[in-house]
Amino acid sequence: MKRSAWILLLLAVPTLLEAQAPQRQEAPVVTLGLEEAISQARNYNPEYRQQLNNLSTANSQVRSAYGALIPGASVSAGMDYTGSGQTNFGQGFTRSTSAIVGSGYNAGFFWDLDGSRLLAPSIEKSNREAVSQEIFSEEARLRFAISDQYLTAAASGAEVAVAREQVLRNQTFLDLANARYRVGQGTLIEVRQAQVQKAQADVDLLRNVYLEKDAKLELFRRIGVAPPVPVEQVALSDSFPVTPIGVGLDQVLQEAEDYNPLLKSLYARQQGATASVKSARTEYLPSLSLRAGWSGFTQEATNSDLLLSQSQAGALGAAGSCLTRDSVRVGAGLAPIAPTPSTCYTALGLDPATQQLTSQSRNAILDANNQFPFQFTNSPFGASLSISLPIFSGFSRQLRVQQAREFQLDADESVRAQQLLVRSGVTSRYLAWQTAYEAIAVQGAGRDAARDQVRLAQDRYRLGTGTALEVSDAQIAVRRAEGDYIAAIYEYHRALAALEAAVGRPLSQ
Repeated sequence: MKRSAWILLLLAVPTLLEAQAPQRQEAPVVTLGLEEAISQARNYNPEYRQQLNNLSTANSQVRSAYGALIPGASVSAGMDYTGSGQTNFGQGFTRSTSAIVGSGYNAGFFWDLDGSRLLAPSIEKSNREAVSQEIFSEEARLRFAISDQYLTAAASGAEVAVAREQVLRNQTFLDLANARYRVGQGTLIEVRQAQVQKAQADVDLLRNVYLEKDAKLELFRRIGVAPPVPVEQVALSDSFPVTPIGVGLDQVLQEAEDYNPLLKSLYARQQGATASVKSARTEYLPSLSLRAGWSGFTQEATNSDLLLSQSQAGALGAAGSCLTRDSVRVGAGLAPIAPTPSTCYTALGLDPATQQLTSQSRNAILDANNQFPFQFTNSPFGASLSISLPIFSGFSRQLRVQQAREFQLDADESVRAQQLLVRSGVTSRYLAWQTAYEAIAVQGAGRDAARDQVRLAQDRYRLGTGTALEVSDAQIAVRRAEGDYIAAIYEYHRALAALEAAVGRPLSQ
């Protein structure tokens, strides 16, 4: 009976080896490396691109601050209209007026200079530097987010490989149990136990395959793009070897002090707050204002008949005054001013015979009225320079100085708080990195021991000296040990990524 059992077991060996051989899979269509994923995230991640938009505004604010130191120029033009009607001069005197159209222009230069304008460029440059460092901080956060998710997806892939190995082990166990049962060396309970474990391993494999796909989907979401192919056809090309820690805590802390972007952003804000205090104090100093420019206008009556009749009436009134004056002079025995009476009419553009405006006078009046819109009457060039020194402004300057000083003190405390936070965070993550590195050796030893345990249990069960329970316990132990070893490896790399995020850039080991 024992001889037949051995024959059946030997016949089963080729089948077992075939079951243990890895199945060939189709090569993935797309490979993705960690640095490639980070590079794509810089181009497509929405949150990071929103931060990039802030830099354009900061650059414009710096240009605007410098532009405020340069004299400005302005040009304006306009038109106006006044309707016809009766103009009341008071005491019953009224006059009919024509509708009038007009136009005008103003062109000039202006320059205002005070202490706040002089210090504005340094304040805005500090703000721009702060925005730039905030962008670097967002980039470090993005790098950590992509690295962490990439490691999660890679760990999920490694768990899938372990789950496949576990399926093969359980298939071997099931084949051995069936072989022993067929030759009468095993029981049906052992076969059912092997079937249950095989089913559990299959389910575990399915779950791990799903987790790997889900991790890859989340990776592409963080990158900011949709997967170019189904995620099962995406392979993560980077490997993550474990290397000894080559930097000390003091070096890491110094790098964080020098390169942490959020800390450098607060340094820039601190400089801007200091400049703001100086700017507030300049309100006690004089300010300079310079204005210079040209202007012109036009006016044109739209009712030419009314204009001519009013001009003729005015000329007749002036001619009557001329005649009356000369008659008084003659009565007083003095020589008249006008040589002849007709001179009073001709001097005012009237025809002495008809007492009407001559055609030449009419044309001259119409030509003089024809100004709208570009026949400007120009005003002389004008310029003004003023210096202002405020004496008392209701304590508003003292208030602004005090507010600026409080803002500076707040900025100082923010820098100090961030320094403590960076130092504490870097130290904690460095210790976590060390702990993860030390845990790898422990988990590796446990994994090797568990693998030996499985091999020994399978050999004992195959030879009939061991039990199915030993094989089952050994397989459960090796699955846990291999999972713990994978978790330790990727925990080490996650701790390194978290440490680099706290420092603000990749470590120089």
